[in-house]
Amino acid sequence: MAGVTALMRKTQDYVKTKEFRDYITSTHFWGPVANWGLPLAAFKDMKAAPDIISSRMTTALIFYSMAFMRFAYRVQPQNYLLMACHLTNMVAQSIQESRYLKYHYGGGAKASNPPVK
Repeated sequence: MAGVTALMRKTQDYVKTKEFRDYITSTHFWGPVANWGLPLAAFKDMKAAPDIISSRMTTALIFYSMAFMRFAYRVQPQNYLLMACHLTNMVAQSIQESRYLKYHYGGGAKASNPPVK
């Protein structure tokens, strides 16, 4: 219990610093926060039918996220919030791409559209 109290006190002290205020008011923070819309939309779309998935756009978003993960790691200071956002987006888009492939090439489209006699 003492460890939790000490951690909470340390967090409260850090939140009061100028360094934290500068971080919260920077694009280093707000850019990744705004970018979280991409993976959240992808996770929301996982409930939609796989026939509406665009393979080209999903592939482009995978490569986009891979490029920006590298950028977030290489930029100084490193932006771990941006890196986590794009890692999440890459995982979500990869799941969407696998749903697309399973539907179009794994027999899902044939099963959902049986031939009419």
